[in-house]
Amino acid sequence: MPGYVKGVINLRGKVIPVVDLRLKFGLPEREYTQRTCIIVVQVHSGGVAIQSGIIVDEVSEVLNLAAAEIEDTPDFGDDVGTPYLLGMAKAKDSVKMLLDIDQVLANSETMSLAA
Repeated sequence: MPGYVKGVINLRGKVIPVVDLRLKFGLPEREYTQRTCIIVVQVHSGGVAIQSGIIVDEVSEVLNLAAAEIEDTPDFGDDVGTPYLLGMAKAKDSVKMLLDIDQVLANSETMSLAA
């Protein structure tokens, strides 16, 4: 079991895996606080939709974005890959980087957990 998989939760009778996003990205582990959240997402891989929980440090806001508001990820140069970025969006006078959760979680280890 990869170290970033923290276990499973029961969500309305369905057991789903839980991944610590901090550990998945190779960041140091942090103690969970009252602001730590589990966000339930639906990952698409190989035509299959699978629910998973991701642990994040905190949630500061929730936004609804139209597809037209999402711009392509800028080119940061040859040395910087952006496989986990879906794009960028302007919202409330700031720029938000959008995580492509399908790319983050759609690997053989994570998908086998859901199976």
